[in-house]
Amino acid sequence: MMTRDLMLKDVVTTYGNVPVKEAIEVLFKKHIGSIVVVDDAQQCIGIFTERDAIRVVAQNLPLDAALEKIMTKNPFTVSEESTFEEAKNIIKLHKIRHLPVTTTSGKLVGLLSVRHILNELCEL
Repeated sequence: MMTRDLMLKDVVTTYGNVPVKEAIEVLFKKHIGSIVVVDDAQQCIGIFTERDAIRVVAQNLPLDAALEKIMTKNPFTVSEESTFEEAKNIIKLHKIRHLPVTTTSGKLVGLLSVRHILNELCEL
């Protein structure tokens, strides 16, 4: 099975200049666990997850700060041409729940989410 077979294709993205509060509101309203931060060329430059939102509260970080100051920079990614086994190994090794999927040139094309994978494989 290939990564592209299990990835979400409708990925919620944003830019690094968006305020953290706005990103947290998107996570809540869309009931999602992550937002991929991209540049103008749709290259994945960061990811903002539920864990980052918890860190904002726990460390009393400013909600008006730009997302690029808080997000996880240079997140692990996987190629759409990779096998699911390769993606699974990245997820397990780095203990992450959201893995951006990119083309060979680095353009974002999807997202592997542990929740989505479980839904697909277990038909939840």
